[in-house]
Amino acid sequence: MDQLITFFQTLLNSEEIIRTGGLVLITAIVFVENGFFFGFFLPGDYLLFLSGVFAGTKLLNVPLWLLLSCIFGAAVIGSLIGYLTGYYFGGKIKNRPDSLFFKQKYIENTREAFVKYGNSALIISRFLPIVRTFAPLLAGLIHMPARFFMLYNIIGGGIWVLTLVGGGFFFGERFPWIVDYVQYIILFFLAVTTFTVVKGYLNARKENQNKTRDA
Repeated sequence: MDQLITFFQTLLNSEEIIRTGGLVLITAIVFVENGFFFGFFLPGDYLLFLSGVFAGTKLLNVPLWLLLSCIFGAAVIGSLIGYLTGYYFGGKIKNRPDSLFFKQKYIENTREAFVKYGNSALIISRFLPIVRTFAPLLAGLIHMPARFFMLYNIIGGGIWVLTLVGGGFFFGERFPWIVDYVQYIILFFLAVTTFTVVKGYLNARKENQNKTRDA
């Protein structure tokens, strides 16, 4: 049991992932987080940013082009897996009961994002925790044409990876002392993530209350 707890703590610790697992583990986690609904809890935004920081300071001895290529490929292919899962197994997913790693409200929150932003939600969702994982799934579930999905998938993945990994690399290269403040970077991203999720939940709850009142 202690080993299992340690394993999950390692998965949630971006600094530990980068230091011990290197590029292979970073790529695998990005792939799972983007492609499988049970990976929604894995670190996303701050893992990308910190991987860029560590590459910029040479603590992660990987060329920037290789880091960008691997993470971009994992994000795009992972999302494609999510889309195909929703496309072919959407019926089972809609009827799936809530569990530790899956809740129907995740699908509903993602559906609301599609209603609000249209197909561009696939691009915006890259920067939204949980929604990032379930957006491809919902796109497949509603049978979005594959060519449109791949277009938004590639554009969204490119913007997400370039912004966070590229930004992290810039800061790591220009300000190498930033690695001494990794914990504060993680706290910053966690605060943004928490704010985004809570705000989305409150907005969805308010809209549901308004619908109930109007009905």
